Amino acid sequence: MLSTSLFDYNLPDELIARFPAEKRDGSRMMVLDRKTGETEILPFPAIKEFLAPGDALICNNTRVLAGRMYGRKQLPDGTVGAHFELLLLAADDTQSGVWKVMLKPGKRALPGVRVVLSSVDGTPNEFGDAFTVLGKNDDDTYNIKFNLADVDLLQKRYGQIPLPPYLRREAQAADAERYQTVYAHCPGAVAAPTAGLHFTPQILDELRQKGVNVAELTLHVGAGTFLPVSVEDATQHHMHTENFVLPEATAALVNATRADHHKVLAVGTTTVRVLESCAAPDGNVTARTGSTQIFLYPPYQPRAIDLLLTNFHLPKSTLLMLVSCFCQREMVLAAYEKAKAERMRFYSYGDCMLLK
Repeated sequence: MLSTSLFDYNLPDELIARFPAEKRDGSRMMVLDRKTGETEILPFPAIKEFLAPGDALICNNTRVLAGRMYGRKQLPDGTVGAHFELLLLAADDTQSGVWKVMLKPGKRALPGVRVVLSSVDGTPNEFGDAFTVLGKNDDDTYNIKFNLADVDLLQKRYGQIPLPPYLRREAQAADAERYQTVYAHCPGAVAAPTAGLHFTPQILDELRQKGVNVAELTLHVGAGTFLPVSVEDATQHHMHTENFVLPEATAALVNATRADHHKVLAVGTTTVRVLESCAAPDGNVTARTGSTQIFLYPPYQPRAIDLLLTNFHLPKSTLLMLVSCFCQREMVLAAYEKAKAERMRFYSYGDCMLLK
């Protein structure tokens, strides 16, 4: 048994970063020594000091869908009725416009219901864009069919970036850029891989000039990433599934880096989930495309990764448990207490931590 309460801590509400730093690389970075538990707080660009020529930086290139949309039920007489909110999760068939989504209110989302999309302020659309509810799934998601198969266009017309619920605000125009990493180019995520939000093209260029090898993989972050562990025995938690791609070139780089006794830095817990899903006991990774339900918690020891860059995570979360695989739980929570004392900013738009 692993008690979920071991990963609990109290966070003052004012330390939740509800907006990004003024500059993308303007956050602070707490550096945690995994062996001693010692910490120091540095500006984020100092990350360059912890990587040497021959090291590898692996990041997640997923792009967040503008997948929050609104609409009104179309009544038999052509007028509109109940309001609906939907969140795109995954395309079942991109050619036919069938998608798996979350829908509110679920009690009104009966099979056959037709919903006309509208702008955020409720203005009806002029194109007749709509979707029809096909049915409900066992996991409380729904299948719908858009009358227009070009869902990229629908996102441009009606979509919003779906900010995490704990930000407690609607997305603003700036979020369309700031809630994406600068290397995001594979659409499919419900949430951003937030450890990567701190990087700028300049920092990445400077790392490459230094001789650090930068490579990408893809994991489409799902809505399950925000689900708390609700059982007292964390090992009984039902982990969500996320789709990923580990390219041949990235796998080869990780293996070569380790063989040459250089370090592999994983940018974010999503990168960790892919590499560890594909890692053999000796740490070598195999390229593949698939899905993972991997749940990493102590006493698991990472096989393919030497350094982890990550943001500060919610209490009792699977992500905090994952971080505690890299460093003793007590050291991680002590570092969190220091971060609170230093008024560091928490969660998606907050500051970050480097475990070295």
